[in-house]
Amino acid sequence: MTFGDNSNDGDMSVKERSGMRVAVAGGTGLVGRYVVEELAATGQEPVVLARSQGVNLVTGAGLDAAMAGVEVVVDVSNVTTTSGKKAIAFFDSVGRNLLDAGERAGVGHHVVLSIVGIDQVGLGYYQGKLRQEDVVKSGRTPWTVLRATQFHEFAEQTLDRVPGPLAVVPRMRTRSVAAREVAQQLVRLAMAPAQGMAPELAGPQVEQVVDMVRRLLRARHQRRLLLPVKMPGAAGTAMAGDGLLPVGQGPRGSQTFEAWLAQHAVQEG
Repeated sequence: MTFGDNSNDGDMSVKERSGMRVAVAGGTGLVGRYVVEELAATGQEPVVLARSQGVNLVTGAGLDAAMAGVEVVVDVSNVTTTSGKKAIAFFDSVGRNLLDAGERAGVGHHVVLSIVGIDQVGLGYYQGKLRQEDVVKSGRTPWTVLRATQFHEFAEQTLDRVPGPLAVVPRMRTRSVAAREVAQQLVRLAMAPAQGMAPELAGPQVEQVVDMVRRLLRARHQRRLLLPVKMPGAAGTAMAGDGLLPVGQGPRGSQTFEAWLAQHAVQEG
């Protein structure tokens, strides 16, 4: 995988800093698994922070023991909700617990994955991500926030969220990017000095989510009625327009949705 010429990732070789103990909050999730793989592949020592590993990110139980010797934290934790109240509560608690445990462990760099356009689109979940950004910015640990666009996998998540003959899909424009490429950029940033708000990461081309889901259905040979829906209010207008597209230059993933879909269909077949 290669990023475009405007990647601005510091040109630091990850291999030059091998052997670092790196905690991955949410390391069993979609992006988290890729982050763990990338860290291991480049000679780092990933530490998965998840309930399956005896760590509760919301309460902080098990964090101190797991964070012993950790130098860098990569936070890709997630919660499935459309409620702003629940999203804010989750990301606030997790962010503060990670920062507090990180300070006690002597962590020198805290990296967070966020989303492009969350300050333009007022969805409840995005309010939670904004709180997450605010928490890390107010902490004492040097930090980096990477905003990325929706993943190619978002089409699959949208389609599988509600099974049945009808597929309700929001009208949304995005420069979708492969989750693995997001993980690779997160590892690059984690191994480099903290830089605050990093240049936004996006995929190689603009896609309409409705069209992505339609192509996914075709690749799966599934017959479902696809119902495109524009979300109400200003948020829906922003989603259907340019609200979730990156502003300015930044790293660009190389894998198109079409290439991801062809590879994914083969793997699933």
